[in-house]
Amino acid sequence: MSDLDLFSFGPQPSGEPERSYPRRDRIIDGRPLRQTWDLLDAPLQGARTFSTGLWRSEVGEWAIAFGPTEREVFTVLEGRCRIRRDDGSHEEAGPGQTLHIPPGFTGSFQVLEPVLKVYVIVE
Repeated sequence: MSDLDLFSFGPQPSGEPERSYPRRDRIIDGRPLRQTWDLLDAPLQGARTFSTGLWRSEVGEWAIAFGPTEREVFTVLEGRCRIRRDDGSHEEAGPGQTLHIPPGFTGSFQVLEPVLKVYVIVE
């Protein structure tokens, strides 16, 4: 890593992604393939980790639970997703929209249309 790093986001990210599926005990609907292109993992003053990259997922829904110091900000590049709180209320995001998931959040992540997002996670 240099003092400046350039990342390009096109319709098809370059390189091989990490492939995963939601844990079976967290699946609410479907069993979506998720692909992650982790572009940067670095220490951040006052935080344990800072990571950013691209993430793509097929349609489905699964439970999520953030730790007490973990937060994520992401911008949807393609598709549509919904973050549902435990009380049933939710926020949806489509292309060009950004969502913040705060520390301690519990609920679910629902992919309504195959989604590609750029994310930043700080813990």
